[in-house]
Amino acid sequence: MDIDKKLIRSCIKNDRKAQFALYKVCYQLLMNVCYRYKKDKSEAEAIMNQGFLKIVTNLDKYNENVPFEAWSRKIMINTVIDEYRKTKKDKETIEYADFQESTYDQHYIDYNEADKQYNAEELKLMLLTLPDMSRKVFNLYAIDGYSHKEIAEMFSISIGTSKWHVSFTRTELKKLIELKLNPVELHN
Repeated sequence: MDIDKKLIRSCIKNDRKAQFALYKVCYQLLMNVCYRYKKDKSEAEAIMNQGFLKIVTNLDKYNENVPFEAWSRKIMINTVIDEYRKTKKDKETIEYADFQESTYDQHYIDYNEADKQYNAEELKLMLLTLPDMSRKVFNLYAIDGYSHKEIAEMFSISIGTSKWHVSFTRTELKKLIELKLNPVELHN
């Protein structure tokens, strides 16, 4: 994403037309970030608008030597994390399962076949079925490239808990893919 420096300077001067032009240029990139963390389109749009407001109000702090895309994505991710912290007490619960009692049989799955059959949207929908905290940690680690240490600091959890959420999410995604590829075998 290439942003004209004149556009940024106009936005800093509170030119509303320039701010709207910047919004249109950034919209898809920022919405993609929000969709990864929010299940509902209206929630994603609300977070996107909050994040964009932070971007516009902090443009005077933007360093032109840093790619604008990276800078704006980081602000958007931080906005999502801030929103999570605000609602954490109300929404977050952890579900425990005794994995030793599982009667789950291991079946051979060709994961290259899964690559052929699933597009990014289908995998995103699978992710949305998982617990919020696990999905958020997985997105930050696997997609946005944050370290477990950074994630632990963001959510006030231990590094081990961050690693557990990534491992749990991978395991659950694997089960969902196996179920989709071999629905009859896994139910017998």
